Amino acid sequence: MDATDRRPTGPPGTEESGGGIGVAIVEDRHETREGLAALISGTPGFRCAGKYRSVEEALARFGSDPPDVTLMDIHLPGMSGIEGIRCLKDRFPETVFLVLSVYDDDQRIFEALCAGASGYLLKKTDPAKLLEALRDAADGGGPMSAEVAQRVIGLFRQFRPPEKSETELTPHEVRILKMISEGHDYPSAAAELGVATSTVIYHMRQIFEKLQVHSKSEAVAKALRARLLR
Repeated sequence: MDATDRRPTGPPGTEESGGGIGVAIVEDRHETREGLAALISGTPGFRCAGKYRSVEEALARFGSDPPDVTLMDIHLPGMSGIEGIRCLKDRFPETVFLVLSVYDDDQRIFEALCAGASGYLLKKTDPAKLLEALRDAADGGGPMSAEVAQRVIGLFRQFRPPEKSETELTPHEVRILKMISEGHDYPSAAAELGVATSTVIYHMRQIFEKLQVHSKSEAVAKALRARLLR
């Protein structure tokens, strides 16, 4: 048994309470978990608020005094760290979650951030930088390893919304679609506008393409949701 294991810990899975930033660790590898606990407990201004080998254990033992920040591994026995962030965040909304993982692929980064992680660090992060990231997270920041930040920027570029001109309806198209929503068919709309029925059909095809729909009812419904029709 090492020095960390011999230290009084209070309830199972928790460290002795005290001042400073309370940091919990969810990590299944014993050496990594104990190393992080020793780093945090041995640094002024921090306290290890808990160390758990699984999400299930953390859920059972977080208790009434949840940590300020939780370091969460992704690949864990049982529930994954990503799903764990989602569950724990729902129950303990004031706790900040940082991923600490060996994985830096787009899919896991995207899923972790969507689940509620405030930051994403790689396990090769220098201890001093890790402590700095914990302080940043506790202060409301979103720390990320440099490699992860680059991938996040790439993800934003991939998911950039289309230009407004590709989806915006012209005033004439809005007028036609509004007439359709009021019960006009193509011939009656054409008669009221003083144009050929083929002209109305052409504009409706343009509307379908811009709104990415396949029927009049879909076009009207989507336009109403987008508040294009008033």
